[in-house]
Amino acid sequence: MFAPSRQDARRFFFDTWQKQQAGHPLSDLEKLLASVIAAHPEYHAILSRPEQYGEREWLPEQGETNPFMHMSMHLAVEEQLSIDQPFGIRTLYQQLLAKTGSEHDAQHEVIDCLGEMIWQAQRYGGGPDVNVYLSCIRGKLGQDPEDERRLNLKDMDD
Repeated sequence: MFAPSRQDARRFFFDTWQKQQAGHPLSDLEKLLASVIAAHPEYHAILSRPEQYGEREWLPEQGETNPFMHMSMHLAVEEQLSIDQPFGIRTLYQQLLAKTGSEHDAQHEVIDCLGEMIWQAQRYGGGPDVNVYLSCIRGKLGQDPEDERRLNLKDMDD
C-alpha cells in the first residue's frame, strides 16, 4: 500500500505547483492537484517557497489551517465523487452544489463532514464511520438523518 511520508506528500504539492507554473506536462493526478491549487490562491506563496514551508507546522489550536491537509481533503473528496464512494456521496454533493451554487463551497461542506468523521474516529477509537460522514452531509442539506434511517428500516419490513 502506498503511504507517503508527510515530507513526500508535501514535495508532491511543491513539485506539482512548480511544474504547473513552468508549463511542464502534468500527470492526471498532478492535473487534479493543480486544479485544487488554482482554487486556493491564498496558498500559492506557500507553494512557491518549499524551503520555508516544507517543514512548517500549522496549529489548529492557534486558528491555523494546514494548507496541505486542506488541499489533500479536496483531493480526497474529488476521488470519492469520481467513484461515488461512499455510495451516494455524488448525489448528496449534487444537492449541496444546487444549494450553495458553488463547487468550491459545496466541497467545503463535504470537507467539514470528512473532518468530523476523522475527528470522531480519532476521539472514540475505531475506524472512520461512513454513517457519521453521510449523516453530517445530510444535515448540511437540512435532511434529518433519522428520517432516512426510518425509511431504510421501513424498506426492510416490506
